[in-house]
Amino acid sequence: MKQSYLFTIFGSTGDLTARKLLPAITELIKKSYDIHVIAVGRRIFNDDTYLTYMDEKTTQPLNKTVLKDRLHYLEMDIHDPLHYLNLKEKQRSFLNGKTKRLYYMAVGPELFGVITDGLNHAHLVKKDDVSDVVAFEKPFGEDLLSAESINALLSKHFSERQMFRIDHYLGKEMIQNIMMLRFANRIIEDSWHNRSIKKMSVYVKEKDGILSRAGYYDKVGALRDMMQSHVLQIVSLLTMDIPISYYSDDVKNEKVAALQALTIDDSETVLGQYQGYLEEDNVIKNSTTETFVFLKGFVNTPRFKGVPIYMITGKNLDEKNAFIEIEFEETSEQRKWHLPLSTNRLRINIAPEDGFQLTLNAKVPGLREGVQQVKLGYDVDNLGVGNLPEAYEKLLLDMMEHHRTLFTRWDEIQASWQIIDLVLKQEKNIYTYKDYHDLIAYIKDKTGETLL
Repeated sequence: MKQSYLFTIFGSTGDLTARKLLPAITELIKKSYDIHVIAVGRRIFNDDTYLTYMDEKTTQPLNKTVLKDRLHYLEMDIHDPLHYLNLKEKQRSFLNGKTKRLYYMAVGPELFGVITDGLNHAHLVKKDDVSDVVAFEKPFGEDLLSAESINALLSKHFSERQMFRIDHYLGKEMIQNIMMLRFANRIIEDSWHNRSIKKMSVYVKEKDGILSRAGYYDKVGALRDMMQSHVLQIVSLLTMDIPISYYSDDVKNEKVAALQALTIDDSETVLGQYQGYLEEDNVIKNSTTETFVFLKGFVNTPRFKGVPIYMITGKNLDEKNAFIEIEFEETSEQRKWHLPLSTNRLRINIAPEDGFQLTLNAKVPGLREGVQQVKLGYDVDNLGVGNLPEAYEKLLLDMMEHHRTLFTRWDEIQASWQIIDLVLKQEKNIYTYKDYHDLIAYIKDKTGETLL
């Protein structure tokens, strides 16, 4: 009997389902995975009108032909225990001896307890049975205390190995590639330590402001929205020690150890808010929510002790771009050349491009001595491999096949919140910036550091 999968999506009428989940599921069905979807919502739809409604919410049209016989709408009040019996009856049509049930919480964390209690009372989940799993999105709380509360709610009915905490950045091609780049290349791994690395920088820049998300963003800000999840996850992958194996738990053990060893230099923290933020619709008057963060940290392990790590994220900046830059130390021989040699740099591009570049010094061709920077690169888009899978397609497939490496374990969440909570407890001095060039000048003046 072929393995089959039944997704039940709570929050099925939202943008996440329309723009990410349904397109990703469509691609997996096209790859011959046996998937059915029950879309749960309070609105009155049938299968056809639901699909039409969701198609109108997307920028790229949904493939209705693929989804038509695979997508099933169920009108349901998640607060009514009897409605979970309706869900149970609906599921019967799609269950066989090899069906895995995947519950996707595309809803706010305030509803997690209601939904998981309802599933448990209707016997729609069995704790520690990995045939039933649950997925939910960041933010994983607003601080350590709220994250612990959310985890306690979910842990009542799901064990840790049944929970998939989704940070979509971990599904991006070059984030997946960091460990391969580090540990599968002798030339990189032998240089990946404090004797060779001068500094590390992680940039996650967004060109837009908050758009229409003030109701969410003004309560959260850049520290909670981006730094606690995306940025610290990248830092943990860059600074983890070599794992015993590349099985999920061994990798996560080293990521947690790196996060636990990370300290932030409070004196160099910069929080900013873009000009015009207070005029955005639904932003609280005199809000002190930060839309930009600059942190300087150190991972105090033998491998990385003394290497500064710069973490930068924000909105209303010069471009939408996410990348990592590793700057290496000068060689002991460089000063003997009496030439303007540059430090070697490794740049890992995450979005919108995927790939990496290594910048080296080389002699300018010709009769005279001269130096130039040359770049050796790997550009995923130029390989002609066709359309790369979107991050959600990879993450959903890993959920289906129970591969957990690209998902965050509870102690990773705990360690990252411990870091961010300490930053949040600092006195909040917000710099109002006009643009990214203004920020660069301000940070240079305050900390002496030059941003890219």
